Amino acid sequence: MPIYLRITIQGERSEVATGRACEPNRWNSKAGRTMGTKEDSRALNSFLETLHSKVLKCHHEMLVAEETISAVSLKDRFSGKSQRVRTIIEVFEDHNQKMKALIGKDFKKATLQRYNTTLMHLKDFMKFKYGISDIPIQKINLSFLNEFEYYLRTRRKCCNNSALKYLKNFGKIVRICLGNGWLLVDPFLNYKPKIQRVNRTALTWDDLKSIEEKGFSIERLETVKDIFLFSCYTGLAYVDIKNLTKAEISLGVDGEKWIFTRRQKTDIESRIPILPKAWNIIENYQENIECQIKGVLLPILSNQKMNAYLKEIGDLCGIDKPLTFHIARHTFATTITLNNGVPIESVSKMLGHTNIKTTQHYAKLHDHKVGTDMMLLREKMNSI
Repeated sequence: MPIYLRITIQGERSEVATGRACEPNRWNSKAGRTMGTKEDSRALNSFLETLHSKVLKCHHEMLVAEETISAVSLKDRFSGKSQRVRTIIEVFEDHNQKMKALIGKDFKKATLQRYNTTLMHLKDFMKFKYGISDIPIQKINLSFLNEFEYYLRTRRKCCNNSALKYLKNFGKIVRICLGNGWLLVDPFLNYKPKIQRVNRTALTWDDLKSIEEKGFSIERLETVKDIFLFSCYTGLAYVDIKNLTKAEISLGVDGEKWIFTRRQKTDIESRIPILPKAWNIIENYQENIECQIKGVLLPILSNQKMNAYLKEIGDLCGIDKPLTFHIARHTFATTITLNNGVPIESVSKMLGHTNIKTTQHYAKLHDHKVGTDMMLLREKMNSI
């Protein structure tokens, strides 16, 4: 007679054929094993014991994964018919590998680096909090997100906005799981992060004048100063200046020289009329050997070195603000344009922003501009 393995859970039964048989008079129903000491009996009992151990192992795995366990689901797991349990690190690593293959096409290296950093933090968090290296997708819930955010803020010393950026990157991985049906409930549904608005720093006219009038005997400092001022008068980010070529300078609708380029960060077109001070800097480097060899407008250094030298320049010029290259972009938005009456729509266009709200984060009107505007309003009201 054929031997079947029967699984019973809370009164529910499910049976699996073992592929073996036994004579009824040699079968011990109570023990669930064949009787006898001959080789064939011992081999059969050993085989049945192996099946029994395998069922117990499958049951344990389902308990750890917090899966719904029934006689049928355990039978399917034992038979290899159940759906493979996917884990969050597995999905995250697959995402990063695919992103790596698309570098230069759909993604930038910096984008991949952010996701790799998020993955590193996630692995460290699970090891620290739960003592595990991976976790089934189904266990990602609101509590997991809150604990991850708390870990980033405390153990990793991340500021509010940095922690939320890592959670945002993690959110993309969760959306992949939702889209594939591996996760049924969105854990971010009731997650309500609060972005803290950062007070953007910009240089004043006095700060710019101090830098412009300061001469440096060291060539590298003079070069960094020029490129920094060029960013202040064009609003271009570091990477966009690094890649800027002569071909991107043409005559604009007003007959003057403009920069026609695309922002590397957003791939949005940016059109910027070149102010006289910016053009003077371009002309100063037209004969530069490095620029001619590389086919670029300015001999820009690495971002790390630029920021290191800018701190040195800031100290020598007596500027109490922390001087970084990105301050130049804020300076263009605030001091150079908005505070001189350039409409925010035009500023947004030149900065290459897709949303004017982004420009508003950069822009901060100085008190003297507010005073001037209100003075004009007083004069109009007095004439009525």
